[in-house]
Amino acid sequence: MNNTIYHSPLRVEGFAELGDYAAIGEGRSVALIAPDGSIDWWCAPNLDSPPLFDQMLDASIGGFFKLEPSAPYRVERHYRPDSNVLETRFETDTGSLLLTESINSTLAGRLPWSELARRVEGIEGTVTLDLHLRFGTAAETRSPWMAETPQGTVFHIADLMAMLRTSDDVIVTRCDDEEIIASVTTRPGSRSLIALLVTEGEPLAIPAIDAIDKRIETSHEAWCDWSRGLSYRGRYDDYVKRSALALKFLWYSPTGALAAAATTSLPEGIGGEKNYDYRYAWVRDACLIIKAFVYIGALEDCKAAYSWLSQTIIRHGVKLRACYTLDGELVPEERYPELSGYRGSKPVRIGNNARDQVQLSMYGDMLATARLFIEAGHVLDLSTSRMLAELANCCADSWRQKDSGIWELPEEQHYTQSKMACWLALDRAVELAKEKHIESTWIERWQRERDRIRDWVEEHCWSENLQAYLFYRGSDDRLDASMALVHHYGNSVNPQRMLATYRAIYRELGHNSPMLYRYSGVEKEESTFVACSFWLVEALASMGERSDAEQAMRTILDTLCEQGNVETFNEMFDVRSGTWRGNLPQGLSHLALICAAQALS
Repeated sequence: MNNTIYHSPLRVEGFAELGDYAAIGEGRSVALIAPDGSIDWWCAPNLDSPPLFDQMLDASIGGFFKLEPSAPYRVERHYRPDSNVLETRFETDTGSLLLTESINSTLAGRLPWSELARRVEGIEGTVTLDLHLRFGTAAETRSPWMAETPQGTVFHIADLMAMLRTSDDVIVTRCDDEEIIASVTTRPGSRSLIALLVTEGEPLAIPAIDAIDKRIETSHEAWCDWSRGLSYRGRYDDYVKRSALALKFLWYSPTGALAAAATTSLPEGIGGEKNYDYRYAWVRDACLIIKAFVYIGALEDCKAAYSWLSQTIIRHGVKLRACYTLDGELVPEERYPELSGYRGSKPVRIGNNARDQVQLSMYGDMLATARLFIEAGHVLDLSTSRMLAELANCCADSWRQKDSGIWELPEEQHYTQSKMACWLALDRAVELAKEKHIESTWIERWQRERDRIRDWVEEHCWSENLQAYLFYRGSDDRLDASMALVHHYGNSVNPQRMLATYRAIYRELGHNSPMLYRYSGVEKEESTFVACSFWLVEALASMGERSDAEQAMRTILDTLCEQGNVETFNEMFDVRSGTWRGNLPQGLSHLALICAAQALS
């Protein structure tokens, strides 16, 4: 992939652009790093822990961990090939240096503590690099305090204990409860290390500086071992591999859960209220990520994620929840900490109220994913098999209800995509039963309900005027880009109507472009939804429109990948300003790219 180049300064009102962040992680947490060397987001030790650094949500009181040249500079950065280890080159008038960053792990898996390592190597001349660290207070609900120990200075932040470890050439000029300020000057061939060690409610191990430094390379080897083990050999393989590595950030190794994104409350529109907490596992998102894992051959991740999802649903009962915590518990109700929000976008949210919504499309997600899991050569256990049959029965009983739809809207309606997803659920249930993967007792009932759904959709959700399937029954002239997710319905029931719908979506929701808004009217308050664009590519390719799909794919990649980021996708992209919006790394965006590339292959 191309290097990403920036010139300082790179902030507006204390905030970096959302699309300028790069991620590092280790399968438990994700840190986001701005081009000026500031880590503005890191929830430690877990993805859904309170943030240790949260300057992304409040530039005045948020925590951060910055390494930045003291003189004006030019920045060039990239990920190492096949890896999530990040390399940043700073150049000033007096010299240049290389900053290598990793949240370290071992070849056997993650460490029992969090180890964020930052190696500084001198390349040419001399460069003074300033260090500034301020721990976050979780919206002023915890007050960091320093304590001296025989092994060095530690910081207590509620239940967290942290220690800054540095090589001897790092000169500390201030270290107190409030902040740490230091500097290091590089010369050709010099090598320094700055690392932050964190543990929660446990003793803190203090490894040697050399051991931390070596683990950067060990972590790189682990990333390379994983990515080189992928079996994808299709089109756009470089983009697919980078998206696979981004999805790996969201795989929570302690349980196998898949987070939707690593952040909360990053706005879909600057100054707006659509700012949500995505640090949980959505049934829909998890199923689609598992689908992407199947396509790329990530067997271990696929199995662990599907097992976690099945066991979590079984434990809580087959009344599906839209989302669960990464530990498989119920998501907390939203609360609103007193933070200013990214560039004034409020409220900042912890928790997610979508947890209580009815979302009928999840039945289709679960049954279709089971089918794909089996087609990939895997075998269902008895508990999962029984659970899937129960879900099919629940779907057969529930499809007539209104729901909040895939977009989790407060207004319940008979959303067309939800009905088609229910059709898909029962169609897949019939297939699984015929092949003896699930109990066949109810197969005739599933067939009849599937056909009733088809008849209902064709009667109530098609618009002759628009020549398209409607957003929901009675919505007159409104369209929904998520129809691209249910192309299997179109292929099986009415290909002509579905292709006509995709043409209308391209025309109306993309303004004759594959960069699509989610549904009619929403562009007034948010940006184009990246996953929808790739879903359209997948749908067109799957329905035989390969030339149109190929052209759309090239347009999307040209739009997204030439905007100066390191290909860590957010949820949305504002085509009007050329800037990214929403939480990141966004699982839907990356998995949709993989599925689009697979469809074109």
